[in-house]
Amino acid sequence: MMSLKRHNFLRRILVGFGFRDRKKVGALMGSVVEEIRNGGGHSVVDVESKAGFGGGIEDVYGEDCATEDQVLTPWTASVASGYTLLRDPHYNKGLAFTEKERDAHYLRGLLPPAVLTQELQEKKLMQNLRQYEVPLHRYIAMMDLQERNEGLFYKLLIDNVEELLPVVYTPTVGEACQKYGSIFRHPQGLYISLKEKGKILEVLKNWPERGIQVIVVTDGERILGLGDLGCQGMGIPVGKLSLYTALGGVPPSACLPITIDVGTNNEKLLNDEFYIGLKQRRATGQEYAELLEEFMTAVKQNYGEKVLVQFEDFANHNAFELLSKYSKTHLVFNDDIQGTASVVLAGLIASLKLLGGTLGDHTFLFLGAGEAGTGIAELIALEISKKTGAPLEEARKKIWLVDSKGLIVKSRLGSLQHFKQPWAHDHEPIKQLVDAVKAIKPTVLIGTSGVGKQFTKDVVETMASLNEKPLILALSNPTSQAECTAEEAYTWTKGRAIFGSGSPFDPVEYENKLLVPGQANNAYIFPGFGLGLIMAGAIRVHDDMLLAASEALAMQVSEKHYAKGLIYPPFTNIRKISANIAAKVAAKVYELGLASNLPRPKDLVKYAESCMYSPRYRSYR
Repeated sequence: MMSLKRHNFLRRILVGFGFRDRKKVGALMGSVVEEIRNGGGHSVVDVESKAGFGGGIEDVYGEDCATEDQVLTPWTASVASGYTLLRDPHYNKGLAFTEKERDAHYLRGLLPPAVLTQELQEKKLMQNLRQYEVPLHRYIAMMDLQERNEGLFYKLLIDNVEELLPVVYTPTVGEACQKYGSIFRHPQGLYISLKEKGKILEVLKNWPERGIQVIVVTDGERILGLGDLGCQGMGIPVGKLSLYTALGGVPPSACLPITIDVGTNNEKLLNDEFYIGLKQRRATGQEYAELLEEFMTAVKQNYGEKVLVQFEDFANHNAFELLSKYSKTHLVFNDDIQGTASVVLAGLIASLKLLGGTLGDHTFLFLGAGEAGTGIAELIALEISKKTGAPLEEARKKIWLVDSKGLIVKSRLGSLQHFKQPWAHDHEPIKQLVDAVKAIKPTVLIGTSGVGKQFTKDVVETMASLNEKPLILALSNPTSQAECTAEEAYTWTKGRAIFGSGSPFDPVEYENKLLVPGQANNAYIFPGFGLGLIMAGAIRVHDDMLLAASEALAMQVSEKHYAKGLIYPPFTNIRKISANIAAKVAAKVYELGLASNLPRPKDLVKYAESCMYSPRYRSYR
């Protein structure tokens, strides 16, 4: 017999699940007691199906008879059938379930009878995607696939990376973030807002995966070149982490996208009734710092010392401060500052075969002195210092920056932000970019301004008059914000320019010669860089690891690429490129004594390849 105490406990549970009818509660308890007496082992209470209201199944959950204001407990019971399997993106294979699997996992009748291979599914989906004329529609279709069938999503992305990279990331992700509230369907990461202050550790524990290795986090204040998009910036962490998996092989279950919502100063969003974030102005100062401190503490407490936190699209003032503060205590990386710097440096190292000389022989002029501009400049100076043995301060003198007020010079030192001050050199003030080009005579012109069309015809023609092969990098994203187009650069330099951009441009035919622009895409660096840190069990990021990543990427540019004017390798071999970058980064981690995964593998490239996630379907018992 069941004790009175257990009897009452079971009654309270059933009432809590919404069972209000005494007869139903009594009947259910009777069936449970009978099951216990008979030694039954079912994990779910078996309820006899009876005709209920309107001829349907009896309302055993108490939902139909509940009033609208009555509180119900949302609960689910897993039954040994394949229905839930088809809705689990980690394991769903769609029509690729074999006949044997359909029998073993109760899928009969839940799928049409045809059995397709993963390759045939991929072919069909690519045909469907190519029918969409609007890039945003392709983006939505890809996100739907990711939520439905994870393996097929990554197979599609890996096998068609050059075609789909602009769809899942820049430039299309910019438009997706602008319209994220409208296209929002299912949450794809964690949203941590000011409402969660004091409870962030609990929020992190709500995420179902425990073995997190990489977190990409944004506060949405400076999304690409589009400005403050608040909570809608979630598209950036989601996109970046899909590339960590597709290009770097980090398992999707080990990736966590996070948006920290502290409000927005975007009036359009604040007045939008469909905006999905906090409708208040951005928190700043101590309130902001306390929330970030709680977040970083909770991340380490929940996931350990070796979880990589990648800061993404924070505004300049916060980006530099967060990187400086937490690089001493956490494994942190800022892709806008460090990732951009590493990929641009790789392009510069590779371009030396076309330009001639060493890095220290060239003069660099930047338009833009924010996170990307100063980050790239610093890494170039570090590389020059390393190669020449010159002091870092001396190496910096080869690099000049122009911001919104003109050339950064010593006479402006008192009004400059701290991250611009190292680049204030002796020179008279110059307001216009074209005048700075004439005065400084750079061999390399780099745009990180976030403002389109700044490399005018006068600017580019001046570069061409000073250099036989001017190197012009228009790095601002998305495409609409690029300082100039590939066609403009080639046309205005009469086909002599070596051109690279942040977003992709199509090849340009000039005087019967096909010129292929390079893309200085951070996706070359951060997936392999992150994989290298994970492989070695790194506990901190060091600048030498970034230099190692740049040199590894530059080594992947072959003679046939140089013949086309390329300074970056094609994305078609990106997993091989990422494995080589990961190996070089991991080697540097071991060399610096910052590795915790010991002993060191003998062949780091092979080890990197063995660590990579495979999207191919697995067979189920």
